[in-house]
Amino acid sequence: MKGAGERPNRSNFGGSGLDRRRFLAVGATLLAAGRSSRAQAAETVRFGLTPVFLTSDLELLESLKAYLTAQLDRPVELVQRRTYQEITALLLSEQLTAAWICGFPYVQYRDHLELVAVPVWRGKPLYQSYLIVPRDRAAQGFADLRGDIHAFSDPDSNSGYLVTRALLAEMRETPSSYFGKFFFTYGHRNVVRAVASGLAESGSVDGYVWEVMRDLEPDLTAATRILRHSEWLGFPPIACARSLRDTAMVRRLSRALYHMAADETGRRVLEMLRLDAFAPADPEIFNGIAAKYDLVKSMG
Repeated sequence: MKGAGERPNRSNFGGSGLDRRRFLAVGATLLAAGRSSRAQAAETVRFGLTPVFLTSDLELLESLKAYLTAQLDRPVELVQRRTYQEITALLLSEQLTAAWICGFPYVQYRDHLELVAVPVWRGKPLYQSYLIVPRDRAAQGFADLRGDIHAFSDPDSNSGYLVTRALLAEMRETPSSYFGKFFFTYGHRNVVRAVASGLAESGSVDGYVWEVMRDLEPDLTAATRILRHSEWLGFPPIACARSLRDTAMVRRLSRALYHMAADETGRRVLEMLRLDAFAPADPEIFNGIAAKYDLVKSMG
């Protein structure tokens, strides 16, 4: 048999039909391998975004896509859906490379998901949930919200649902027993709009989103006020399916996110997001969310 670096002589080409078929088979295999390599090189990275993300800013989305495309040297598709559940389903079924999700879906599916990175906001990988009311409302505490029309963000949102749901569980109450009516807006901005406009008398919202909106849409947030801050909880993370955690693309994505603050385009993205950086994630920062989830589950 010829060595790997040797060229076949004429007898290899003019010999038996078996030799010719072997040669053609090897050639076909090499061609297929070449095509496979090119296909892999052009593999699209599908990055999911939930309503945690401030998705209404087209410049932000374009800058994020440009940064990831340059860093990963792959086409990047930003996948947006209306609900957390839709993005989580795509993530668990490996139809997404990774996604920016919420801490609540992460703790729900902790055995099937792996943390890729966590945002750092105001020096910490943490944020709070806010209970908000109209600016001129006289309410002083959570007890004053009994019987309200209350706006939640999403049934799989930590800050926009679980935190308030756990607070009610501590009181042996549920949203149905405590509020006169409640509804889901499927977006934290929409919670603020609902409370500001009077459509809702109170709302549960992501504190990070409210604070960013205070910079970007001050007239809207000025029509609301914060009635209650939750404790500090793990910031909505970037996650992937556990089965993909050791893939080259997920490792490259992690490095790209960690590198963002050192890159001009990356810094622009962080500035628009009002974030300091992305950093490696410690699963323990989500223990507080997990405890709330366990409490609500214990209520049945």
